[in-house]
Amino acid sequence: MYEHNSNQMILPHEFFLPFGGHLNPDNHWVRMASIIPWADLENAYLESLGDSNQGSKAYNAQLALGALIIKELLGLSDK
Repeated sequence: MYEHNSNQMILPHEFFLPFGGHLNPDNHWVRMASIIPWADLENAYLESLGDSNQGSKAYNAQLALGALIIKELLGLSDK
């Protein structure tokens, strides 16, 4: 099951910190997130899920892909 919400796609320049301030635009993770075409990936992700009303609740595309990118780049295991 997937509940699409256009407000769930937050880009780094839109991200707010609860204590004030902004993300550092020179940070390599922020730069990487800025060049990824999140909207296109969200559409492909939705298509790959099939019927969005069946199955367990799915994570949003930005969280799922972002976690996979971090895991691979840092050489982490699935554990």
